[in-house]
Amino acid sequence: MDLLTAFADLWHSTGLYNFTGGQAVMIVVCLVILWLGIVKQFEPLLLLPIGFGGLLANIPVAGMAALSVTALVDGQLVTQAGGFLGQIYQFGIASGLFPLFIFIGVGAMTDFGPLIANPKTALLGGAAQLGIFTTVIGAILLSQVFGFGFTLKDAASIGIIGGADGPTAIFLASRLSPHLLGAIAVAAYSYMALVPIIQPPIMRLLTTKEERMIKMEQLRAVSRREKIIFPLMVLGICILLIPDATPLVGALMFGNLLRESGVAERLSKTAQNEFINIVTILLGLAVGSKLSADKFLRPETLGILALGLVAFSVGTAGGLLLAKLMNRMGMKINPLIGAAGVSAVPMAARVVNKVGQEYNPHNFLLMHAMGPNVAGVIGSAVAAGVLLAVCG
Repeated sequence: MDLLTAFADLWHSTGLYNFTGGQAVMIVVCLVILWLGIVKQFEPLLLLPIGFGGLLANIPVAGMAALSVTALVDGQLVTQAGGFLGQIYQFGIASGLFPLFIFIGVGAMTDFGPLIANPKTALLGGAAQLGIFTTVIGAILLSQVFGFGFTLKDAASIGIIGGADGPTAIFLASRLSPHLLGAIAVAAYSYMALVPIIQPPIMRLLTTKEERMIKMEQLRAVSRREKIIFPLMVLGICILLIPDATPLVGALMFGNLLRESGVAERLSKTAQNEFINIVTILLGLAVGSKLSADKFLRPETLGILALGLVAFSVGTAGGLLLAKLMNRMGMKINPLIGAAGVSAVPMAARVVNKVGQEYNPHNFLLMHAMGPNVAGVIGSAVAAGVLLAVCG
């Protein structure tokens, strides 16, 4: 009898016995995410750790995504350590550190020269944030129509997907709607990866052939002094106007100052390579921990994915339409560069260049598109600060 009990206990502890249908579905979903990253090479640096983290989170019994819990036992505070992924999540996502660390690395890799050389393209980066705020309203309306139960905080977290900036989306969702983090992160990075598929049809729809063929003059050279002053100036404006955006903008500008100062090459290279690579691995695994069946397999997830696509499309359209308007006001701007106002750097700028060369092989728009592209990074961080100030 004792032997039978032992075998029964062993059977009850196996994954086969404890697997649920939801976990099986999520494992398939995570394998699809890994397939997209490995075979299709859609944002592999993020989709691989996110997909694998999701696999670990859906292993029954193991408790990989369990959070550390502190409770009062016999008059003493006792902390029960969480799972591997849960501890990473609490350290880096719940605290908001990992997205800020990523922004330091992004700042160190970003050349703001095209934006400094053509400051009016900053308006295009701002116009592309239109998708964020229209989707906030859309999420509230969708919630009322279909009964999803999205609060204003949830709507703000979903809307930020329109900025096409994964770290910003994770930062805001972790502060406002941590229960939606998995779906929001997957949507944000999926649409970033699908930029070459989503944007060209919108670009062709909203511009004429003549507009797509417009050639722009070569940008002026930007001095080292200008590049050093720029991050300090942006930080100063942020502090004065939108202090809630300071964590993201400050991290971005600190990384950029490391790059442009010319006196901290070792730190700049570390931020661009080892530092951001380590944080990317941990960030992806932590986000994957929120892909457990009980958190992801909800009707709201489909709503988030649909709203994310709307947000990204409206943001692309906002940049294009403002660029068309500026062109008609006498500024010689190829409206295609407005599509780069979303902050999917540098993919959106490359797509703009590719589409432009389809209509004029001698049209080189890459550097012109980098202006609104890097402005979009700042714009999405500012938009997150505004939403945090309103909803936080």
